[in-house]
Amino acid sequence: MNEPRPARRLFLRAGAATGAALTVGGFAAPGAPALPADGAAAPAAAAAPGGFPDYKYVRTLLTPSQLKYNPTGEIIFPCIRGTAGRLANPLGRYYLYYGPHDAPGGICLAYGDSLEGPFTEYPNNPIVSNNWQPHYKVSHVASAHVMWIEASKEMWMYFHGENTTTRLARSKDGINFTYDKVVLSTSMLPSGTTETSYARVFPHELPSRGAHFVMLFMLNNTSNHRDIHWGWSADGRNWTFDQQPLVRHTDVGAVNVGGPHLLHRNNSTYVVYNKDKASGGDMMITEVGNDFGKRTHLGVFYNSRSAAPENGRAAAPSFGTDGGVPYMIYEAGERLAGSIAMARG
Repeated sequence: MNEPRPARRLFLRAGAATGAALTVGGFAAPGAPALPADGAAAPAAAAAPGGFPDYKYVRTLLTPSQLKYNPTGEIIFPCIRGTAGRLANPLGRYYLYYGPHDAPGGICLAYGDSLEGPFTEYPNNPIVSNNWQPHYKVSHVASAHVMWIEASKEMWMYFHGENTTTRLARSKDGINFTYDKVVLSTSMLPSGTTETSYARVFPHELPSRGAHFVMLFMLNNTSNHRDIHWGWSADGRNWTFDQQPLVRHTDVGAVNVGGPHLLHRNNSTYVVYNKDKASGGDMMITEVGNDFGKRTHLGVFYNSRSAAPENGRAAAPSFGTDGGVPYMIYEAGERLAGSIAMARG
């Protein structure tokens, strides 16, 4: 089934990433000002590489011990999405997707009316489990990335389970999803690939490739070093993948890199991603350009703090604005021992 091309202006609803053209669940024309939830322009102040805001930790939003659905004592990979003008009778202005990674995992939802919090746990989590017959039965599902598709008036969720496979599900209300298909697996990448996971998908125009979407994800292979890879698609469902890394772990002196997110600012495109804790645990930024032809490594995007809750690691960011203020929602703490935190730019 082929989906129509998204209406780019209509993605501009409930937030924008770091004052850039990447919105909470959508995309604006290159170089256009961001539109946050209330329609006001995002602030121009910036201090991080690439002209992005200098984010500062504010508070923790979700902690495993405080959640009703808590099978493993850990949660990862937040994805914040605005609901205004999209969903009928939403539970809040923002939906925050997250979940545990280890078996059985599960895709979870919390909702709130401000990116400052508080967020309320959805009472019937998980909204997607590791057993979805007849489509799959796996040890775990995790790392939900949700994107609003204006053309079909749907939330599309990309999630992994097992670590070898990324799947797509679709929803009219952001809560009840219908299974679609596998969109990424290790079989689509070079021989020796052992993991293809933690994918995020973004509307992005690549005319030379006939693409309207790009996917960023983490790849592991028999060397047991994780890199950032990417692919492109005309419809968000059928994908072509570059067989070479977009960002190698060696490019930034890390053992592993992961948690990639696409950002757009000042008529260029960037990838933000995190190092493993042993390699510093910071978020890094690389300029790839609008055509993904650049590989300019700009250094630290966000310096993780040694204090709690980060404890030397910040990872897997998701971005938005509320009332013209830029926010970053992210993993804070050691892998599989952290919480979901909020920083403000």
